[in-house]
Amino acid sequence: MEKNFGIDRVLEPCGVFPPVAWKLDNSWKLRPGEARVSLDRINVEWDSFQQICNSCGYEEDKIKARILDIVEKRGKFQNPFTQTGGLMMGEVEEIHQDFNGDMPLSKGQKIYCITSLGCLPMRIEEIGEIDYNYGQISCTGYVIIFESSPIYPQLPNFNPNYILAALDEAGNIYGTYTVTKKNDYKKVVIIGSNPHTMLMYAAAMREAIGPSYKVIGLIDKYYNDFIPREKIASLLSPLLKDVYFIDFGEPVDSYKRLKALLKEIGDVDLVIVTDDVSGTETVAVQIVKQNGAIYFTSSESNYSIAVLCAEAINKVITTYAFDQYIDGYLEFTRQILQVIRPKLEEADRLYKSYSGKNKITKTVAKSMALENTSRSDGFVYQDIVTENLVDEVMNVARYDCNVIIQGETGVGKEKVLELIHQNSARYNKPCIKINCATIAESLAESEFFGYEKGAFTGAQSSGKAGYFELANDGILFLDEIGTLSMAMQSKLLRVLQENQFYRVGGTKQINVNVRVICANNVSIKDLVDNGNFREDLYYRLNICTLDVPPLRERPADIIALSEAFVSKYNRRYGVEKELSPRALNILHNYYWPGNVRELENIIHRLVISSQRNVIHSDRVEELLNENAYGDLVKSVKNSFRRTDQLNFHKMMEEQERQIIEYALRKEKTTRKAAALLGMPQTTLARKKLKHGL
Repeated sequence: MEKNFGIDRVLEPCGVFPPVAWKLDNSWKLRPGEARVSLDRINVEWDSFQQICNSCGYEEDKIKARILDIVEKRGKFQNPFTQTGGLMMGEVEEIHQDFNGDMPLSKGQKIYCITSLGCLPMRIEEIGEIDYNYGQISCTGYVIIFESSPIYPQLPNFNPNYILAALDEAGNIYGTYTVTKKNDYKKVVIIGSNPHTMLMYAAAMREAIGPSYKVIGLIDKYYNDFIPREKIASLLSPLLKDVYFIDFGEPVDSYKRLKALLKEIGDVDLVIVTDDVSGTETVAVQIVKQNGAIYFTSSESNYSIAVLCAEAINKVITTYAFDQYIDGYLEFTRQILQVIRPKLEEADRLYKSYSGKNKITKTVAKSMALENTSRSDGFVYQDIVTENLVDEVMNVARYDCNVIIQGETGVGKEKVLELIHQNSARYNKPCIKINCATIAESLAESEFFGYEKGAFTGAQSSGKAGYFELANDGILFLDEIGTLSMAMQSKLLRVLQENQFYRVGGTKQINVNVRVICANNVSIKDLVDNGNFREDLYYRLNICTLDVPPLRERPADIIALSEAFVSKYNRRYGVEKELSPRALNILHNYYWPGNVRELENIIHRLVISSQRNVIHSDRVEELLNENAYGDLVKSVKNSFRRTDQLNFHKMMEEQERQIIEYALRKEKTTRKAAALLGMPQTTLARKKLKHGL
């Protein structure tokens, strides 16, 4: 009988294996073939841990919130950007009576679960400490494991930190051992960044080669600026004969400096690449001998780049991709841990002596890349927040599901749509964009579903195809979907459920295959809660929600977008304008209530109105003040022109009225408007009544 591996826990998309699924059912109640384990500690897969930390700027609250958000949205822990999860340790809480796993389980038993958390339904209640050295979190919650899930009893008197780290690498540790043993490799280079990981691979090489082994370690020189290099080298000795710290951001120059040092060990038989730092693959190809081998332990390593680099220098190499489950690797890993336990404990003491400081985990080349403007299919950005969004959009694009895009007016929701369309399987099919707010309610049904000839007075004699027919096999984008009437929402729901409809006045059923993406500048969930949007339609649309942050929350984008818009209008008008540093600074510090749309409008006006090639700060301030307060500045200037005598009190009354009106228009409610102006809500309400607003 086939063991349960969680296929019935898959929610979206149906019919796929759990690690491929976007979302799993993480409900608490057990089903046949399942057991529930309370969470104690999670070892986050290293590439995933680095991505999360970098995207959150190493702000602890943001890191925790990001992890919780992934699990909340997906029902499992699988980073959508790296497609990796991690391992966990915990205590068996409950076992279904029909559970028949390979290892007997008992309630209260402490175990390591070796299945990737991208395969298992889980829920995290709370995250405690974050260990930046091992890439681990302590947490509470639960994981659902299956009969097929590989598990391992917790080892007493062993530090769980390096046990989890070792189990995460276990398949690769045993894999490198067997490759080395089988091919009789003698000279090995290990490339990495984590000392404890490099110790494990070095120990595996000693087991495979014997006393005559020669293993060299290469560590990213930017891995850590806090733990002295001599301490790291001392820790790795004598398992590693020599340790060199190099810049993987400059792989060619780094290799030139290494050549003389590596002459001592001769031709390198095998290079083990344990990290995905950019440049490691190039160094590995240069170091390894002709007909040598490179073993990549990470799913995110640049495996294909290494192959191309080898081809470019006419070097024949054997490449090994990372391994996962290999029979016998657990026992081998336990033996390795037992042998190097004193070294691992020394590493742990070293980490703790520099606790909380080990936060530099990427080579400078990658960090610098984040500082430069990026472009993805015309989407210009520079801020890490936007990079995070773009990565999420790219991932969602390949899943053929409905999507809700939410964000304030002008943030770039339509740009997000274009990214999805261009990177989806429907990229060569139509993308029909509809603004629901512009459709008259009486015409909505005929616009969406079309009509037959003679269906109503004024109908075209040939009939007309509706939006769904026009978008067939492609994407239908419904902007401001919250403005649709409840009756129209009901009809839309039916089409999404059945993928078929009738034209107005028609009797022939029309079948369609349409991916619906909708947008709204107000949370659709809030509309549901207020009774203005159908709950069942919301859940049909809300397979995935993308929240586009306002421009004020991604300030690094302001500079990148400003420069891009200046270049755009320079090309359009054949001019060569540029923003002064102070002008850019003013743009950067403005709060942009109209977001990207307002920014582009300001830049367009600056390019046209500035008579000199350099756009100075005074002109920027003038336009921003004009934008922020309607026509306040202009009205004062006009008052001076119209009369020689000014009525100060009347002018101040008028300015107060316009400021109150602006705040109400921007914030919509008196509470928010009062907060914007820094006054009590009761005061604002009185002034609102006074000015008849």
